[in-house]
Amino acid sequence: MTVSAQPKTSHYINGQYVDDTSGEEFKTLYPATSETVATIHAATPAIVDQAIASAKVAQKAWAATPNVERGRILIKAAEIVRRRNDEIARIETLDTGKAIQETLVVDANSAADNLEYFGQVAATLINEQIPIDGNCFAYTLREPLGVVAGIGAWNYPIQVASWKAAPSLALGNALVFKPSEMTPLSALILAECLTEAGLPDGVFNVIQGMGPVGAQMTTHKDVDKVTLTGSIPTGAKVMASAAESLKHVTLELGGKSPLIIFDDADLDNAVSGAILANFYSTGQVCSNGTRVFVQNGIREAFTSRLVERTKAIKLGDPLAPDTQMGPMISKRQFDIVNNYIDKGKEEGATLLTGGGSPSLQGFEQGHYIEPTIFDNVTDDMTIAREEIFGPVLSLFNFDNEASVIERANDTEFGLAAGVFTKDIAKGHRVIAQLQAGTTWINNFNLTPVGVPFGGFKMSGIGRENSRHALDYYSQVKSVYVEMGGVDAPY
Repeated sequence: MTVSAQPKTSHYINGQYVDDTSGEEFKTLYPATSETVATIHAATPAIVDQAIASAKVAQKAWAATPNVERGRILIKAAEIVRRRNDEIARIETLDTGKAIQETLVVDANSAADNLEYFGQVAATLINEQIPIDGNCFAYTLREPLGVVAGIGAWNYPIQVASWKAAPSLALGNALVFKPSEMTPLSALILAECLTEAGLPDGVFNVIQGMGPVGAQMTTHKDVDKVTLTGSIPTGAKVMASAAESLKHVTLELGGKSPLIIFDDADLDNAVSGAILANFYSTGQVCSNGTRVFVQNGIREAFTSRLVERTKAIKLGDPLAPDTQMGPMISKRQFDIVNNYIDKGKEEGATLLTGGGSPSLQGFEQGHYIEPTIFDNVTDDMTIAREEIFGPVLSLFNFDNEASVIERANDTEFGLAAGVFTKDIAKGHRVIAQLQAGTTWINNFNLTPVGVPFGGFKMSGIGRENSRHALDYYSQVKSVYVEMGGVDAPY
């Protein structure tokens, strides 16, 4: 089986593939075997300048394009992405190690949904007319920001790229996007799809690289906004560098989200929610509900069923249709997660299942970790405080509603939260008190494009998806119109 997916070149600028082989060479590896999928060159400073200059030139004409026409192009791009779904799914699996049964239904489809949604929204963009009195009125104009620098994450590569591209392009901005160096490939396919759909050259550009490339983007004088999906330390650096020139910033960062299971919850639904909140995508999801609080009355039955179903999760070849969980993205992330598992044991948590690093036949070089459940976790343990970003679930018990709300909020993070209960009034009441930007009642980790996504506290600034995203990729101009005389006091 070949795992090669070498792109034509490393970067996509002004509607075509370009490269500069003097840029630092790096490889993207298949996490299941550690084989090389592609060899990429990081963008040199000249490549970064070229991409931003291309975007700056193209943006003016794109902003002048009628909203309806911009929308048509995004909708057509969505159709092309869906047509290439199987190809994109395979590349996402090779790049991330996620099971093909996930990437076939989530990754490209999510990107297409986003392009389609904002393509439709583009045609409905309107300005306000504000009456003042008989002699004057005012109106507003929603205008693009200009050139947007986007920096992506490695867990959902094409989804994150589209979450930034679709609202940005719908509003008339141009975008220079840098995917994670661990997953550089699918953003290039997105660029191809947009070009095929009729997007003018230079409006969407892809450049590759590590931290120095991102740093050049965020400090560049011709960049008007920076949007990042990543870790809190990276977000802090981006915000600090963008502050020097007061660039607009959107940050979607990490989480340590609570999932609260009340006694009256449907048992199987609650277990399903906990599994989705911890083990989907090998646990590498920023919104994961890794702190699972279970009320005492249901705790024994919930724990028994959760362990039973978790033990049945099938690890294996990510490209095999029956594999349910693939490996960690990299050896580095594999080591990080294993260190947290060791820390959980050292600090006294009870390991109920998992915790091992199996060597699978034919995939001995893969970075596999068993889905892991810790019980008897206390709120001060390391695994209860820090984001692990792997398949590690921590169980906590609680007696009453007031205490669990206080404990759930006792974190620097505020990305997501969930509640399972048959008492819908209680569900709404608890959710209203949880300090998180994205929440669910009786489900977890669903992110439809029409619903805003983002965090409170250290989990980020701004919102992605939905019409709320428009506020973060545009600026509003007020126009006051006088139709009468003008009096002056002197």
